[in-house]
Amino acid sequence: MKKRVLLPIFAALMIFAGTDTNTAQAASVSELTAVASKYIGIPYVYGGTTTKGLDCSGYTQLVFKQLGYDLNRTSAAQYKQGTAVSKANLKAGDLVFFNTSGSGVSHVGISLGGSKFIHAGVSTGVTVASLNTSYWSNRYIGAKRVGSFGSGDKVVAAVDNAEVKDSAIDFTVYASRGEVALQLANALGLNTSDKKTVFPDVKTSSKYAGAAKALHDLGIFTGDENGKFNPGSPLTRAQMAKVLVAAYKLEQKQSSLTFSDAPSSHWAHKDIKILASHGITVGLGDGTFGVNQNVKLKDLATFIKRAQQ
Repeated sequence: MKKRVLLPIFAALMIFAGTDTNTAQAASVSELTAVASKYIGIPYVYGGTTTKGLDCSGYTQLVFKQLGYDLNRTSAAQYKQGTAVSKANLKAGDLVFFNTSGSGVSHVGISLGGSKFIHAGVSTGVTVASLNTSYWSNRYIGAKRVGSFGSGDKVVAAVDNAEVKDSAIDFTVYASRGEVALQLANALGLNTSDKKTVFPDVKTSSKYAGAAKALHDLGIFTGDENGKFNPGSPLTRAQMAKVLVAAYKLEQKQSSLTFSDAPSSHWAHKDIKILASHGITVGLGDGTFGVNQNVKLKDLATFIKRAQQ
């Protein structure tokens, strides 16, 4: 794919008519969503630009770079790029900006269409949030369209029911957070009859309600910064490690097994090391654990079986 450089509007006006500036093939909404969601769970680190930790603009810059676009480094600088878009006309791939500091643009995320956006939150790391919550709606500044994502923005059209699963993820292969909750609650023998709503995106009628409530009460699953459970989102292997350690109250045993992608500086290093010390994981066979890879259903079953043993 040819590199697509984003220019400020005043610079774009200087391009001569007839210059070929649109020869690169546009990435699809599914590609955008897949790239953006694979970083879910990466912790927030001020100034971070790598998978060890990301700040908001470092995250957007990283995602768009993989899609062939160059973004400026800071949220304020990114706000100067692209074309302004009204909130009512947001499409997947638009950058959404917020004033979280009280002094202008200080935070940025990526719209998934409608009210949904994905961002690197200070308290949550990379996660999906909603523009409709009071926190984000009160701090919303505007949006910019810095690229075009083809083949149906309808793929991730505005959906307020978070139980609708991310269409960019094949959930016949990968485990959603809701599925993890069901299987883990069953394996732990938890009473799931209490379906009282503890997460705003899990209704009492949801098949996940009882499991989500039981696991929440044990402190195994907590909500994101907006209190949501996000049952239709995937779970990374690093996140799975943390969940299993909490669920089975595992403690460190003697082990020399280490993984190159989970150094001591990684937020899930301790949990991954604990799993390895119990023989619950041996990694991917190439010296890595696969911290940012989504958990597959077959691996989920293996993880739980070994944890029980």
